[in-house]
Amino acid sequence: MRPVKNLLKTWHGTKPSQAPPPSDEAAQRAQVRMAVFEDIERGHSGWFWATDAAGCLSYISPAACERFGLSAETLIGEPFTSLFETDPENPGERSDRPLQFLFGAHSRLSDVTVRLVPARCAPGARPAWWALSGQPKIDVAKPGSEGAFHGYRGSARDITQEYERRIEDSRLAEFDSLTGLANRHRISRRFDSMLAAFKGTMRPATLMMLDLDRFKQVNDTLGHPAGDELLRQVAQRLTRVVGTAGEIGRLGGDEFQILLADQEDRGKLGELADKIIGLISQPYQIDDNHVVIGVSIGMAIAPFDGTEREDIVRAADLALYAAKHGGRGQFRFYSSDLKDEKEERRLLEDALRDAIASVDGTDDSWDAPQLSMVYQPVVRTDDHAVVGFEALMRWEHPQRGAIPPSVFIPVAEDTGMILQLGAWALRQAARDAAAWPHPLRIAVNVSAVQFAHPDFPGIVSDVLDANGLDPERLELELTESVFMGDGETTDAAFKALKLLGVRLALDDFGTGYSSLSYLRAAPFDKLKVDRSFVESCTLSDQNSAKIIAAIIGLADALGMETTVEGVEAFDQRDVVCAKGARLIQGYLYSHPLEQAALLERMAAGELYIPPDGPKRHRPDRRSVYRRIGVIHEDHRYEALLRNLSATGAGIEGLVGVPVGTSLVLDLGAGQLAVVTVSRSEDATIGVEFETPLVSDGAGGLVTRYRASPYALATAARMVSSSAPQFLEVEVRKRA
Repeated sequence: MRPVKNLLKTWHGTKPSQAPPPSDEAAQRAQVRMAVFEDIERGHSGWFWATDAAGCLSYISPAACERFGLSAETLIGEPFTSLFETDPENPGERSDRPLQFLFGAHSRLSDVTVRLVPARCAPGARPAWWALSGQPKIDVAKPGSEGAFHGYRGSARDITQEYERRIEDSRLAEFDSLTGLANRHRISRRFDSMLAAFKGTMRPATLMMLDLDRFKQVNDTLGHPAGDELLRQVAQRLTRVVGTAGEIGRLGGDEFQILLADQEDRGKLGELADKIIGLISQPYQIDDNHVVIGVSIGMAIAPFDGTEREDIVRAADLALYAAKHGGRGQFRFYSSDLKDEKEERRLLEDALRDAIASVDGTDDSWDAPQLSMVYQPVVRTDDHAVVGFEALMRWEHPQRGAIPPSVFIPVAEDTGMILQLGAWALRQAARDAAAWPHPLRIAVNVSAVQFAHPDFPGIVSDVLDANGLDPERLELELTESVFMGDGETTDAAFKALKLLGVRLALDDFGTGYSSLSYLRAAPFDKLKVDRSFVESCTLSDQNSAKIIAAIIGLADALGMETTVEGVEAFDQRDVVCAKGARLIQGYLYSHPLEQAALLERMAAGELYIPPDGPKRHRPDRRSVYRRIGVIHEDHRYEALLRNLSATGAGIEGLVGVPVGTSLVLDLGAGQLAVVTVSRSEDATIGVEFETPLVSDGAGGLVTRYRASPYALATAARMVSSSAPQFLEVEVRKRA
């Protein structure tokens, strides 16, 4: 190490051998400077450094070496910029370029934040940050001349505490203190940056908006501390499933966002959304309580659904609203035909109040009740005998027509109308069952909100007494969500209902957590195998048939009955019967029946229903009636899409299209699909998709990718007005 005395003299631009003999006063001043210098170094309040003209370290204070846990010999002679890095813009990224630039320009350094490069730190050394200052040493021979550069002379002070406090303040400003996820400010800034960077190249970016289902119920029943713990666990699960594929943010409350760069494949996005929904829906252990919630997801993709953040957020919000109020636990992609869902929701609430008023006796101004109950038979497999019925609610709106339960039941639960609705359904089903000439069972679905109400066992008791119904004939179908509330209240409800003598069935078994502790704790008489397993039980690459066998075996071991739902074809029946099914419910035996039709059958002694339906189950081919574009070479035709499945479609309006012809279908909203004609007869053709369509989350089908508006405009210019090869005919929509 160069002696301090020599270094000080070098700072003054003289060499020791050339220095004139100092006066006593000058010597005294030098000693004072030396003493101050050494006190600063010994006091560890700062350190000094110097480099030569090549930028290599030529001096460093002993105090710095002690702080680094390194010897001076390992540092002297090393390029200064290879030893230190400036404050990285992104934590964890090496950044020495700013320092290299300053050194290369021989610029003055003023409180530049640096740290020793982590790779040079001694094992176990505590990280430290320093404010670095320095002056270039330049000999100027003449005024205005460039002069010779001799290196840097400078100092540094420890700012570790200040720096860490600044980082923490920055973290608090950018991240949610409860979950550690990005907050609204950061996620908005990141999305703006992403869109700005991608706009020139039209690279896609996806925004997922998430809203937890039934979170408010957890907060209300278990308290805010439990709600906070639930949010932390949700954040951990989101991080686990999304990983490094995107950035997750919590906007506040139970709202989250996920940003995904360079992702537009709606097939993959749907798969990711399904994984998130599945994982978030698994039970949580909060103190001594099992909590079950769900999540709804809305997605919008730039540049297809907008190019500005505000447009994408609005689109994703509309999709989320559609998901929440289309049945929950679902995802939706934005589409331009989404209505103002908030207004739609308000209208639906008002309509549902009117529908309830039309049946519960509170309003006699209605010409006809809008709500009704229908009954689907449950059939024994060995002799096709009807052993009972499931009561299903139907709503026929005077203007809107049939509104499915998946749409109005969530609205009823959110608004509290489910208590009135559920009580009416229970009364109506019991009244109808009491009128049957045969004492068959009647199963009624019960909402978790309805079950959690303290008056529910009393309502069941009153219904049984009012209709003279044998309690053994009434079966209440519950889902796992009944276990998400207070455990003591749930246990008390189970005990009260069993004391009445009614039967209990666990519905949709196998689709949620399906915890064995539910079966141990609750006195269920039956398990119902969800239709989703039946849907795919004939496919060789699925485990559905094995799962059906496992559920039936479990129920048998516990002395419970099992009903398999959703059997629509003989091949499905053959599979579930081979796995041990003894009770089946599905269209293969019967659609739901109105009370009048049911009484007719019973009066005629028709208590046996042989199976009648297709030999093989086919995936849904949806009937659709909309205009589409059909492009062949450089000509565009207009045609009518009649039906649609994931792998093919039926199209009317083109004559003379040979089998094997390759076409492009313009399905709208940037959806272009390459197809091959597989059938051609008169004005009707059948086509097969080169790439199968994927679910839109709402029961519809969409293409995986979309063409941007710019690509569509370019393609439109390329389609010429040359003579068509096929005859286009007018086809009217059927009623």
